[in-house]
Amino acid sequence: MTSALTEERILEVLQEVIDPEIDCNIVDLGLIYAVAIEGAKVTVSMTLTTRGCPMHESIAYGVRMALLNLPEVEEVEVHVVWDPPWHPSMMTDEGRRRTGAW
Repeated sequence: MTSALTEERILEVLQEVIDPEIDCNIVDLGLIYAVAIEGAKVTVSMTLTTRGCPMHESIAYGVRMALLNLPEVEEVEVHVVWDPPWHPSMMTDEGRRRTGAW
């Protein structure tokens, strides 16, 4: 039996995706803006810390692969958006602790 696919579970899985330049997961960095679940399809709207982030494709690929590893997920769409622009205030307390951004 598999667990229900919830936003909380999606965010848990996305904590495995690390921004290698900052060495912190994308959830605690505050990069995930929205998660939508439609049956076996998950759509993630996210941003990056900077528009010119050289890890853009690698991070989006990491999101796709992490979610496709869930047995209930058959399709993943990742939308990288720039509005609102990311700011360090979007980080969780854990993200601030890990990055020293207190």
